[in-house]
Amino acid sequence: MTDEVVTQALRLWDCSAATAELVAQRENKVFRVGNPDGSRMALRLHRRGYRSDDELRSELQWITALAERGFANPVPKKSNRGKLLETVAGIQVDMISWLDGTPLGTTGGALELDDRSGAFRRIGSAMARMHTLSDDWYAPVEFTRCHWDADGLLGDDPVWGRFWENPALSDEQARLLRQARDTARRRLDGLASGLDYGLIHADLVRENVLLNNGNPQFIDFDDSGFGFRLFDVATALFKNRIEADYPRLEEALIDGYRTVRPLEIEHLPLFMALRAFTYLGWIIPRLDEPGGQTRCRNFVDDAVHWATALTDHHQAVPRGTPAIKDAS
Repeated sequence: MTDEVVTQALRLWDCSAATAELVAQRENKVFRVGNPDGSRMALRLHRRGYRSDDELRSELQWITALAERGFANPVPKKSNRGKLLETVAGIQVDMISWLDGTPLGTTGGALELDDRSGAFRRIGSAMARMHTLSDDWYAPVEFTRCHWDADGLLGDDPVWGRFWENPALSDEQARLLRQARDTARRRLDGLASGLDYGLIHADLVRENVLLNNGNPQFIDFDDSGFGFRLFDVATALFKNRIEADYPRLEEALIDGYRTVRPLEIEHLPLFMALRAFTYLGWIIPRLDEPGGQTRCRNFVDDAVHWATALTDHHQAVPRGTPAIKDAS
């Protein structure tokens, strides 16, 4: 089925003579498309049921606007029918430009960077520039993306699922997560009106940051939407806590961000906890996928760690606290 979908999709983008190599399979199947003239593109086959057509078209509109303003992210390509998004055999497909670069790292592995603080400083400034460009952009009236707001993170139907009902939780752990959810909701409700909010990437993990001559490029906007800017910052930092020099990396990213726009980090620990909770919800429908059970156990450990800190009324978990290694 996949081969047939790829073949039909290539025709829709006038790439029948191109080669297509599967290079990533997370939420989407991503194929590197090589054209006879040497140019390359990325063909994405989207996970069934994960995003609506309207959501995907909105994502493509946003990254088009960012690219037109000089930001380093993929540029969507219209099909020969003038569409950014096509459907082939019930699968949503699109084509975007290929970006050369090396991922910042892999989740759970050690970072291998020559200029570690410099890289994080540049990532911070790039993130801030993305937020600023987004604030200056007028989205079309039909623009539709998810909301990583208080309801989207902690409501009855969060964006990534009811994390406190993860079946891997013991009764005691489930009680702790419910208590932490209530605590986090009270804090967030009290802060929301004073926090920077707007379009965010929402998934700036290592694999989604490509370095090209040291300059960061952001890919995979699949989970982008409206959210707290601190949630973007927390996501970019979260899985780097395994690094021995994490405090310096955190400081560098924040410093880089502040070269472009203000950033108040007093409540960053709260958003680190919220990020941990979302992973616990995200894994629920993926438990039977390869590696799902192992990842889930790690997510449980991490979420319990942050929930304990939150419900003990600590303002922050000590810097350098090890992150749980996972294969996501």
